[in-house]
Order: sequence, then C-alpha cells, then structure tokens
Amino acid sequence: MSVILGSGDFRYMVTEGWGELPDGWSYGDVAAVGVDRKDRVYVFNRGAHPVIVYDQDGRFLRSWGEGLFARPHGLHMGPDDTIFLTDDGDHTIRQCTLDGKVVLTIGIPMRPSPYMSGEPFHRCTHTAHAPNGDIYVSDGYGNACCHKFSPSGKHLMSWGESGSDPGQFNIVHNICCDAEGWVYVADRENHRIQVFDANGRYETQWNNLHRPCGLYMPPGKQQLCYVGELGPSLPVNKNAPNLGPRVTIVDSRGATVVRLGHLHAGEAPGQFIAPHGVAVDSHGDIYVAEVSNAVWPSIKPPLEPPRELRCLQKLTRLASAPA
Repeated sequence: MSVILGSGDFRYMVTEGWGELPDGWSYGDVAAVGVDRKDRVYVFNRGAHPVIVYDQDGRFLRSWGEGLFARPHGLHMGPDDTIFLTDDGDHTIRQCTLDGKVVLTIGIPMRPSPYMSGEPFHRCTHTAHAPNGDIYVSDGYGNACCHKFSPSGKHLMSWGESGSDPGQFNIVHNICCDAEGWVYVADRENHRIQVFDANGRYETQWNNLHRPCGLYMPPGKQQLCYVGELGPSLPVNKNAPNLGPRVTIVDSRGATVVRLGHLHAGEAPGQFIAPHGVAVDSHGDIYVAEVSNAVWPSIKPPLEPPRELRCLQKLTRLASAPA
C-alpha cells in the first residue's frame, strides 16, 4: 500500500526504492541533491562515486568526481547549466559542468582560514546565486558567517559572527536566494532561518523550525521554501515527537504550509532519519538527501549487523502543489 504524506494541494506519495545504483555501489551518505533543467537528478554523496546522475525515473545515467572531493556537503544548481559543489572537508567550492569538468574553484584546497576568523573558508557548507550572478557561501562549521563573491570568484564582503542575536549564527548550514535578491540562511542550531538583503543587512527571521538543515527555493518568482529539518539527538529529547526529522514547506513569510514526515525518526516509508539537502523538479516532486549513517548512532542503538541505511528519498507530487 502506498504511503501518502501531506494534505490538500500538498500531497506526496513516497516512491520507495527510487534510484537504481549499479551493483556493488553505495552512497555512504547523501549530503545534497540537485535537479537540472531536464529533470536529471544529481546526487552528491560520500561514497566512491561522489556525483551520481539519474533521470527522473531513477535510472542511472553516469557518475563523476571520483577522487576529487574530501567530504561532500552542499550542491547548488547554477543558472547557466553548471553545478556548484561545496566540500567542507577541503574548504572549497567547485563550479563544474554537468559532466564534471571543473571551471572555477573558490578557496584553496586543504587550506582553511583560522577557526572563527570570519575569513573564507573554514568548513564551508553551501552556495547560492543572487539574481545578478553574485555567489553567496555559508561558512558554517569552523566559521559563523556568510560570504559574497562576484561571478568570477572575487571576494566582495562577509558578515556574521557566532551567537544567537539577529545577524549572528550557530552553525550556518545552508543558504539560498529568491528572485528579488533576498538571502535566506539556515541558522541550524539557533533553530531559525534568517533573512538578509543583498549586503548582509538583517531583515527578519523565520522560527518554528527544528534544526533547519537543507533549503530549496524554486527559481523564478514563487512563494514557497522547502526546508529539511534534523530531529532531536540529545538523550533527554531524542524520542520526543513532533520535532522531526521532517521536510517542511513554508510560504514567503515563513509560515508553515505543510509538514511531511512522521512523529519520529525511522526507516519506514514516510519516515526520515536526517534530511540534509532538498531539491524539487519541474513536476513538483521532492528529492531528499539524508546523512542517515552519520546521524543514526546519536538517535538509535548501534546497528546489528552493520549495514548502510537509506539516505535518498523521492516524494512524488499527487496534487497541484506549486513547484
């Protein structure tokens, strides 16, 4: 029996087993996912084949990036049929063609800036594009700031510091832009998304989220943001209901439209373990990248016997939910 998530115009069928990996291949974990203009799906994973490409039906097309990345983390589809891949293990962003040719590298591989210096980069996490082509980078594990670059990779400015006040960050984990140039930042451990203008000036924040991890806004003028949220992991709250892990769709004011997922973490259809990246195709179908294997030990007993957990899911739109 099919599992349906959501309600009203926002109903999705869990498409079990989506993505036909070649025999003997594994993901390790899926850090991020993206969709190009032809609805081909790019899976940025921590296995031996870092970028795996599928068609919309989950048929394997190709892979690339072998030996290039230290620790895959973020994926952003550029406006010019290129793909931006953030590697927090070697502190770089690589802009690649869709078949894997590197055309731009921002940052120096294996040369992090000093911890919490505010200088790019110390374990950067994600990228986004402004309408004018400028590139924003969330720099979130060894820094607490965002950076702005020109399309050619010239550093223009930075903002943010560690803290919980407006404009401060506690694990700045993801970033995206809308068609008007507003910048949205997943301030994960402050449980919020902060909104800034193009120059890093604080505008507002969206609350009522739990550890927002993945962000996706469809291109063009739209009113929705898709948010992948991690669940609780402390011994005292890891079994508490209604905190995630889940995918939440919010409107342009940050108000909840629908939450997708069950009360607790798990592997059953309709459950999530660790949503880390989100993307949506032209049909409104949602792809969810999960770092399940990394997060599982903190929320469940050790696996016996050890095995790889599910870390990529597709939710197929059933109603006329905007894409």
